Amino acid sequence: MTDALNSANVVANSLVERRLPGDQGLSANNQVGPSGLQAGLGVAAALSLAACGSGGSGTGGGGAPIPTPSPTPTPVPLSLSQASRFLSQAAIGYGKADITALTGSSISVWLNTQFATPRRQKFWDFLIAGGYDAAANVNTNAGFDPMVWSQLISGGDVLRQRVGLSLLNMWVTSIDGFGAPWESFIMAAYLDVLWDNAFGNYRDIMEGVSTSAAMGYYLTFLGNQKANPATGSIPDENYARELMQLFTIGLNQLNMDGTPVTSGGNPVPTYTQEEVSQHARVWTGYALASGDNSTPARFRLPLVINPAQHETGAINFLGISIPSGHDGATARRMALDGLFANASLPPFVSKQLIQRMVTSNPSPAYVNRVANVFVNNGSGVRGDMKAVIQAILTDVEARDDSQVDSASFGKLREPVVRMVQWARAFGVTSPTNAWPFGNNASSSTRLAESPGRAPSVFNWFRPGYTPPGTAIASKGMVAPEFQIANEPSVIAYINYIQTLIINGAGEAKPNYDELTPLATDSSALLNELNLILAAGQIGATTIGQMKIALDTISVATSTGITNRIQAAIVLVMASPEYLVQR
Repeated sequence: MTDALNSANVVANSLVERRLPGDQGLSANNQVGPSGLQAGLGVAAALSLAACGSGGSGTGGGGAPIPTPSPTPTPVPLSLSQASRFLSQAAIGYGKADITALTGSSISVWLNTQFATPRRQKFWDFLIAGGYDAAANVNTNAGFDPMVWSQLISGGDVLRQRVGLSLLNMWVTSIDGFGAPWESFIMAAYLDVLWDNAFGNYRDIMEGVSTSAAMGYYLTFLGNQKANPATGSIPDENYARELMQLFTIGLNQLNMDGTPVTSGGNPVPTYTQEEVSQHARVWTGYALASGDNSTPARFRLPLVINPAQHETGAINFLGISIPSGHDGATARRMALDGLFANASLPPFVSKQLIQRMVTSNPSPAYVNRVANVFVNNGSGVRGDMKAVIQAILTDVEARDDSQVDSASFGKLREPVVRMVQWARAFGVTSPTNAWPFGNNASSSTRLAESPGRAPSVFNWFRPGYTPPGTAIASKGMVAPEFQIANEPSVIAYINYIQTLIINGAGEAKPNYDELTPLATDSSALLNELNLILAAGQIGATTIGQMKIALDTISVATSTGITNRIQAAIVLVMASPEYLVQR
């Protein structure tokens, strides 16, 4: 296997030239080491957003009119590559059977089926079933990583998992930032709020997060007290600020198409420091619902409000007027209702969801169409997540196959999604429910990202991040996931994903049986992997270079067949055309 991978020099030396104009990357001679692919391959893969759009094999969509009297067009069945492309945007992961099934159905049927698919297991229930509520775990985060990987990798609710992960990347908390007992359960209850409401209403997400122990610990409004004139203390402003800046309306006022509202050529801020201070008074008096620490049960309950510590004076911010003498629940309701009704919230939320699922740089028209669905789902309901998700995934801009060749459309696949896609594509299971993938946050040995372990409330990458000194920056575009893409992290990804492809993770093993009949024909093997993993978007030139490397691996034995299959998956998952989802 090592010799075969090292023989892929020709692939690495060619792909390394596919970097962005002006990017500073490794030369093709910088190597990962004897057990990995060339670093040039990895760096080129991570730095090629504008250079890897050729070679897509998807066919164009459209519709043919059915006979009168009905004017409704008959949808053209999806091709295999179109189905794979859709699933790459909508699902946390999928396999060949999922692609084939979608070609015999339709996107609308698939969406409705996914919306109706119940959760196989809640995060909290996974921990209870695993016995992680034992007293010995009170001061540990035992069970957390297996709990997360179990949800992402198993079960049929692939759309909910993709949306849930997107929401976690927006409404950030981190198990590493609580400093509390029963941390795994605190996070499990929080994730259940996001996953349970992924197909509900955004206002319910706002309510659930704002009364969760996880957010109370993480953004420090748990135990927050009203101002004390005698000591000069004032309420903690952490959650009040981030609720506006990161979770609902952003720093600057937005038009419905996501462009900034300007005055005199300058963006108009959404709030002032005085409004932050006023808003912080809403989040005073919050406490856990129970003092019993013998079990984690209290962390599943919504926070309660201690009237003696809540600020009952009049509160005014963003045009929201909360009268004097109010109770804490009323203040929360009025504050969240006011933020939910703010004109900037629909485009702010809609654009970020588009970025998480489809493309880093949606056109203003795309944002506008989705934001209008957020405002009104067609039945007068604001914040309907099902309608918003459907609008994002069925928009003409998302479904336009010509975008495969666009230098401005698409996104870098975040590392967690890459890993989960591999696991789901090749039937990874964990017989004892151990899911031993662990913490993947290391940028030197793993993925540089691990769900629920963000380094700060600003997440692993910001939605407005632009890699400096690149063609992306010169074109005024953003590329959020590139914030964690650098030479060490790219090399780590290549080495780690290669290890998983070959060995799995402990008892969690892949199954490549369906690829075995194709292994003797390297072109057929690569075409199959191109379809499953990259929607057929890896071009003929790149496939040809991969074939040269694979053909050096003898398939005269079962070991040789296995080595060729594993090497092919590594090469595909390291290619620029795969790493950039279009």
